[in-house]
Amino acid sequence: MLLAGNLLFAQHEHFTTSGTIEYNKTVNMYAIIERGINKDNDMFARPAFEEFKKNHPQFETLKSILNFGNDKSLFTPIKSDGPAGGWFSGPMTGQKNTVYNDFTTNQSTTQKDVFEETFLIKDTTRKIKWKITGETRDIAGYTCRRANGIMMDSIYVVAFYTDKIHVSGGPESFNGLPGMILEVALPHENVIWVATKVTDITLPDNALLPPKKGKVVNNAGLKTTLQGVMKNWGDQANTYLKGFLF
Repeated sequence: MLLAGNLLFAQHEHFTTSGTIEYNKTVNMYAIIERGINKDNDMFARPAFEEFKKNHPQFETLKSILNFGNDKSLFTPIKSDGPAGGWFSGPMTGQKNTVYNDFTTNQSTTQKDVFEETFLIKDTTRKIKWKITGETRDIAGYTCRRANGIMMDSIYVVAFYTDKIHVSGGPESFNGLPGMILEVALPHENVIWVATKVTDITLPDNALLPPKKGKVVNNAGLKTTLQGVMKNWGDQANTYLKGFLF
């Protein structure tokens, strides 16, 4: 009887295979700005930061939507009134990427705005070294399990995913877990994405098409281009390079 009951429960357990997810990206602007102030720029950056705090909240929130189905996903930022942070805005404080992933072929297409130019990056899906833990939390109505990861050799990632959504994706280019990522944080970069709503619907075919606009490169080509542009930027180059390659 117990076995029959478990089988009946498994038959009626619902798994989401197609739909949309709404995310909020929260940026700790004060922490990011403080990290960028050093002895070389303190004289003008510190007064500007103090003025910034009078007119801006510590946390900026940006919205995005993820369409998913047929083992594919399309992440699209929702345009805001202006760049997060105003004068202090940078690649990590905004949302510069429209990301299409095909998890059956492990191919990714990302439309990325870099200063005044748009690139179309065609490459394999992002590689993240994950370690799944036993910690869980509820997000947007789903029980999610925690995983810790490392990406781009040194960026520490904390994610919560649900195996009740059968697509191995997430916001931006985060992927590689046995289910959908509904929350992901970069603790040392002071940013976090959290799903606020999951809608279980069947999407039309045109809801999951890769972006097409931009100069075509791969990740290595974009890195080489950016290193050439920023070769005289000093310490600031590393911050911007990491933000644009993210």
